[in-house]
Amino acid sequence: MKELDYLCAVPSSGTGAPSVYLTFDDGPNPVFTPEILDVLAEYRVPATFFVIGAYAQDRPQLIRRMIAQGHEVANHTMTHPDLSTCGRQDVERQVLQANRAIRMACPDASVRHIRAPYGIWSEDVLTTSASAGLAAVHWSVDPRDWSRPGIDAIVEAVLASVRPGSVILLHDGCPPDELANTEASLRDQTVAALSRLIPALHGRGFVIRSLP
Repeated sequence: MKELDYLCAVPSSGTGAPSVYLTFDDGPNPVFTPEILDVLAEYRVPATFFVIGAYAQDRPQLIRRMIAQGHEVANHTMTHPDLSTCGRQDVERQVLQANRAIRMACPDASVRHIRAPYGIWSEDVLTTSASAGLAAVHWSVDPRDWSRPGIDAIVEAVLASVRPGSVILLHDGCPPDELANTEASLRDQTVAALSRLIPALHGRGFVIRSLP
């Protein structure tokens, strides 16, 4: 298989302050997404939310709030399967249904990016995404906040790895098949870590921007 083509980090323009990019997967969540939006609003920084279509369908008010507050809403498939186990038609269905769910939740949404569930990419996923006009976005900094390692661990992992152009992976929700595990589905550590991360990144001279 040829090398798969997706964005892990954003090349530097060489001018101005170095940029980093906050991204959130697996939402919107009725509890934690509003809290994350509150923190982003407090510091006036943008983020990209890779949302699960089924959740967007159920919580359109959160999609509308994301757009109204200047964030980007991106595609994280309809139900968050491992796309490498899906046939081409199933991949297309997952991608296109999620796009429709986002646009139905907020007609003003311009869906430009996609992230594969679990970061598992395949040629079928990339081909389908490109056909739908979606740029494939991976990440370069992963503090594994979903595993609830502790607030300090999340902050330290990001600050140890961040570089100009880094795409930072965080989570505001959890996949449908993990909802039964109440402890694992909590994102309170991510919310608390974000409140420390944003000023720490600013203190290092980084500007937090929207994905290009």
